[in-house]
Parts: sequence; C-alpha cells; structure tokens
Amino acid sequence: MVIWINGAFVEGDAARVSALDAGLQHGVGLFETMQARQGRVFRLADHLDRLAESAAELGLADPLRVEPLAQAVEQVMAKWARPDARVRLTLTGGVVNMLREARDGKPVEIEPTLMIVASPPTPFPEPLFEQGVGVMVADDRVSPLDRFGGHKTLWYWPRLAALRAAAQAGAAEALWFDVTNRLCCACTSNVFLVKGDRLLTPIARNEEPKGGLRSPVMPGIARRTVIGLAGECGLRLERASLTIDDVLGADEAFLTNVSWGVLPVVRVERSAIGGGTPGEATRRLRKAWLDTVEAQTSA
Repeated sequence: MVIWINGAFVEGDAARVSALDAGLQHGVGLFETMQARQGRVFRLADHLDRLAESAAELGLADPLRVEPLAQAVEQVMAKWARPDARVRLTLTGGVVNMLREARDGKPVEIEPTLMIVASPPTPFPEPLFEQGVGVMVADDRVSPLDRFGGHKTLWYWPRLAALRAAAQAGAAEALWFDVTNRLCCACTSNVFLVKGDRLLTPIARNEEPKGGLRSPVMPGIARRTVIGLAGECGLRLERASLTIDDVLGADEAFLTNVSWGVLPVVRVERSAIGGGTPGEATRRLRKAWLDTVEAQTSA
C-alpha cells in the first residue's frame, strides 16, 4: 500500500489525520475510488472534475484545482510501481470547527486534508460475471430534497449497513429507491435495465428536467462510460423514472462501478430477471467496457 497525505508519502503505521479533522468529527468530506490498469488511472480527469464540482457545490473548496490533484495521483502511481491498483482519493474539511461556524455565523477558513492511497485492486471472481448476482431491496429510502444526495460524500454508513444486510441475505448488492418508490441506485453502483433494444437508467444529478426535483443519483464514471457505449452495442439509451415493476419486468439488469465495470443482475430477492442468466446485451456491454478500459489505459 502507498499512502500520500497532504503532499508527503507516509508509511502505513504513520498514516494519521488529526483527531479534530472535520472528516472524522462531522463526516465532512468527499472521496473518489478509481481503478488503474497498466499504470494509468482510468478516466482520471472525469473523477477529478466530479470531485471539484461537488466540492464547489457543497462548499468544501471552491475552486478546487484539479491539475495538482492529477499530478499527486500520478506521483502515487509512480511510487506504487505496479500495473494495477485501486486508488482512493479522500478530501476532508481539515481541522476546522464547523459547529462553531454554525453557531456564530462567522465563516471559517477551510484547509482541506487530502489523502491518496494506492492498494491492490479488489478481486472479483469470473463466475460473478458468467452467472450474475442477486440483489435485494434496501429498507431505507433516499430523498430528492437532500442536496447532498448524488455526491460522493463520506457519509456512507447507511449504504454500508444496507450492503451488510444484503450480504447476510446472500445478495451481492441492494437497490435503493427514493421516497416516491422510484429506482435510484445500488449501495456502491449505478443501475441499468435492458428492455428490448432500450437501455434504461435512472436520471442522475445534473440530468434533471427543467423545473423537476433534484436527483439523488450519483453520476457514476462507469455509468457515463456505459452510456457512451450503448449505441455501438445496438441499444437506445433512455434516462427514465423507473419503478420496481420496471426492474422485475426487465429483460436484463446490471450494475456499474469502476471496480467491477459491468456486473449482471439475475434476480431481485426471490424474483428472477429475464431468464435468470446474464443476457446478451449485458455481455456485449461488459466486453465493450473491458475493451474501453484497455484502450484508454494503454501507453
């Protein structure tokens, strides 16, 4: 593992942040989880642009300069000196008393803590992609009125709790719906459905129709990649408001994130999706994803 904190490399046992850091004290922070192949981070600029956008919109840092961030990630990868990696970038509010600011009404200067960690990529056995996985429906709901929804914040406890419950039930993930029972996402991934020649996905943040409610769906980097691949795989993309009936009536379903790419879903709790096996469209998109990662990370 390679750890970089605020401009310096540190050994694992010495890797610490202040007990007064706002990330620890109040959950104030953002993060990006990236994948590196052949020594290069896949779509690094997209990750950092999303981070900067969230930091500005949520008041963490504006402007957040992405060029030095990219250089720092590249330094970490150079020290890692292996072709593949899981790269986690965490940006917190630093040592600042945000409760005092809230009480006094006086702005405090934020000096963020920046941490970048490179570690071995998470292994996903090939049978997961050949056979597909099951998911369950999360008990909790998300709200379109939450302006922090759709951002990759440090407040991940509800998602991790739902993911643990899914694992205990023998499922790989949990689907999240909003308070009006519209499909949003999974705990750590975006959701796609296939119906005929249509590729359906929930509307994400900054894709909302004019005058509509804010979407709590994060615009994933893998999601964006798959959307760009839909046409060449013979599918018509539709960003849509979807229900559980759409999920259960889909021909195929899959989940996306940059760690596993395209992961087929073959059942929701006790209900099979389509024929109960990964569908042809999902297989085409997974191959297109793998080819794209290979092409964009080649020297």
